[in-house]
Amino acid sequence: MNVRRRVTQPGLMLALTFATGVVDAVGYLRLDQVFAGNMTGNVVILGMAATGGGTGLPVLGPVVALASFLAGAATAGRVLRTAAPGWSSRCGALLGGVGLVLTATALGPAVVGADTCGARAGMASSLALAMGAQAATARHLAVRDVTTVVVTSTLTGLAADSRLGAARGRGALRRTAAVALIVAGAAAGALLCRVHEGLAVAAAACVVLAVTALGSRAAPATTGAPSTAPPTAPATASSTAPSTVLPRP
Repeated sequence: MNVRRRVTQPGLMLALTFATGVVDAVGYLRLDQVFAGNMTGNVVILGMAATGGGTGLPVLGPVVALASFLAGAATAGRVLRTAAPGWSSRCGALLGGVGLVLTATALGPAVVGADTCGARAGMASSLALAMGAQAATARHLAVRDVTTVVVTSTLTGLAADSRLGAARGRGALRRTAAVALIVAGAAAGALLCRVHEGLAVAAAACVVLAVTALGSRAAPATTGAPSTAPPTAPATASSTAPSTVLPRP
């Protein structure tokens, strides 16, 4: 009854930011230093690895993760191309798909293991695919300063608008929360990886599925595109058409 009052889009996106921290911890600690959500890290790693010189940096994992992230973002962009602004059933479907991909990925190490380079690259690919779709959905929802996957722009805004900067002081609470939650997610992911990396991914999946359920329940579902037809003028008692006067007998 009070779900719509208690659940807000910024809150949901902040929860997804926590999940990203968990997923990136798994990627870096268990999947050969691969970032599933932070593509800047992968691009930098590939740039350094391209110089050769025995850097020992991974190449396959970051390449696969980057390609998969782009595929996930492109797929979500296609689905949301004609969706109305704000939360819609399409957003719920995409985030539900992210949760299911994460769930399947969590089961992967238990089924096939993650001891080979190919298995780790496949796991990184599925995680990045999910994060790409999540990031594109968050971009559609357009919650200021919360992209759910990176916090560089958030930190920039926090510092630039602080008292030491422009002294605007706006959005500080949300920006601080986004940074704190991705740090907390990374810490939680690292702790869960000590038990098993699949458990960490499962925790992230639970967060995403909870966000999907809460968002779909709190927001009205809209499946179609916003109407482009001109508004119909309301009927009035008087008409501008000339009236026909019949001759009297």
